[in-house]
Amino acid sequence: MIAARLHALHQPMSLDEIPVPKPRPSDVLVQVRACGIVPNMANVINNWPTWFPHQPLPKLPAVFGLDPAGVVAEVGEAVTNVRVGDRVYVSPLRSCGSCKACRSGHRSQCRYYTLNGYFSTSRDGQRIFDLYPYGGFSQYMTAPEYSLVCLPDNLSFEQAGRFGYLGTSYGALKNAQAGPGQVGLIDGITGTLGLAATKLGLAMGLSKILGTGRSKELLDRIKAIAPDRIDTIVLGEGSTGEWAKAQTGGEGADFVISALGARAPASTMIDSMRGVRRGGRVVVVGGVSEDVPVDVKWLMDEQVQLIGSNWFTAAQGQEMADMVATGALDLSYLEHKIYPLERVNEAISGIGERDGGFSNYVIIPPVPTSH
Repeated sequence: MIAARLHALHQPMSLDEIPVPKPRPSDVLVQVRACGIVPNMANVINNWPTWFPHQPLPKLPAVFGLDPAGVVAEVGEAVTNVRVGDRVYVSPLRSCGSCKACRSGHRSQCRYYTLNGYFSTSRDGQRIFDLYPYGGFSQYMTAPEYSLVCLPDNLSFEQAGRFGYLGTSYGALKNAQAGPGQVGLIDGITGTLGLAATKLGLAMGLSKILGTGRSKELLDRIKAIAPDRIDTIVLGEGSTGEWAKAQTGGEGADFVISALGARAPASTMIDSMRGVRRGGRVVVVGGVSEDVPVDVKWLMDEQVQLIGSNWFTAAQGQEMADMVATGALDLSYLEHKIYPLERVNEAISGIGERDGGFSNYVIIPPVPTSH
């Protein structure tokens, strides 16, 4: 098969011919039909040791590709619920499967927690990379049965290539206990995570979504999605916290989703946190990398919860797929920028020109002639 592999940091990926892997008994082999490109991929290739020294990459050469979707081509002998020909999204979350966290259904809390085709959050993550060395920038990949999300016919592979960001936002909304009639403040609403949280929040019945961003044009486009339920403010044109309180009769939002990027200043996040009501929740999903000075006395007095949220479960991924199947979640807002696998380096370098959360950069591997 053909795979795009990174042989060294600061270098482009190369197209290599490598053997098609054989799935282990509890794994499946997936023919990749599309793979979303993470907006952060260029930083992975060029700046990773400097930016995130405690989150190791796989040993090189490595096949990256975080958000693959495709068709099951082969199943291991112990696979019970998946069939050849099934259309699936492959969640990259990998864990040991046997620790207390994994056995309780909290795989992202496992010490071996690793995002296949991307990076690990554990020094022990190479063990997982050794077991699952294939990302979505290839014609085939192996994956454990537990990682699969079954796709309905009205959900394209290109749309499924966005499920990583959609699911991360959905997991954050779940941690915020979002539901009908609530008001949510999404800090960084114009980005990939923020816009995903907006679409999902509308589908989950939020009565009002308040959003911040730096581009007035993108903010206007997002408000137009549901003008009666979305209000926005340009960052820097006033206090986000005070604005959120004013928009809610002084109460504040039921929750805040901090979807700001790693380079956003801590002061912006602190400001938005002040827009939550007493007893509300602040869920961090964007990953502001600067130290955030938190007034813990305020947290205590206001009974505000500060929650870190990382990825999502395969079950939550299936819930999203089911929402698309019923029409509750509309993904037609995605503007696909499609590249063949041989142009993967061009796609990665061009993703900085994306139109906020609307652009969806996708790699399409060539369809194999036989397997």
